[in-house]
Amino acid sequence: MMNRRTLLAASAGTFAAATLARPHIARAAAPFQQPPLPYEESALAPTISARTVGLHYGKHHKAYYDKLNTLVAGKPYADLGLEEVILKAKDAGDTAIFNNAGQAWNHVYYWEQFKGGPVPAPAVLNEAAERDFGGMDALKKKIVETGDSVFGTGWVWLVADGGKLSVLGLQDAGNPIAERKTPLLGIDVWEHAYYLDWENRRPAHVAAVLDERVNWAFVASKLSA
Repeated sequence: MMNRRTLLAASAGTFAAATLARPHIARAAAPFQQPPLPYEESALAPTISARTVGLHYGKHHKAYYDKLNTLVAGKPYADLGLEEVILKAKDAGDTAIFNNAGQAWNHVYYWEQFKGGPVPAPAVLNEAAERDFGGMDALKKKIVETGDSVFGTGWVWLVADGGKLSVLGLQDAGNPIAERKTPLLGIDVWEHAYYLDWENRRPAHVAAVLDERVNWAFVASKLSA
């Protein structure tokens, strides 16, 4: 006959066995996943140091994805693509979702457009720059000036708009998609993008990035897409 202590011990063993036998149920993945960095953190140095890339990608960019996934949990946004979220959130006035979706997307584009060394502009881009700005040097100058004119935090974008190239300075999470324009190139002018390497010399940072790290073939591919 089982006494109380034996019964409790047997029950505990049965519970433990059942717990161990229970299959693991994986949690559903967050709807938006930060893509891997397309190169080593040191690949853009010295123009953008490994330390800056590590903090920018691993802390700031990741935080936008984490916050976005928290904000969209249980909402229809969770079933949309990132670009759709940007458009719908902008139109609906869902500022927090727009900001985090915009910054998540902006940074994916930002990392993809760079190379460890300069890639010359293909003919199609040179021709467009000549037509709309008087050449690549003038286009770069316009991008630097516009980036410097963004007050506080934001982005400077080269876009295609109505068959022409245009340069936009946009505040905070400003995004060409939300402006219904085609993004070609985006330079982050938030201080976390450059301050460790360039301190307060934002224009010098933007100019160096344009000359040393932009993959202009990638930019041209978006122009002709």
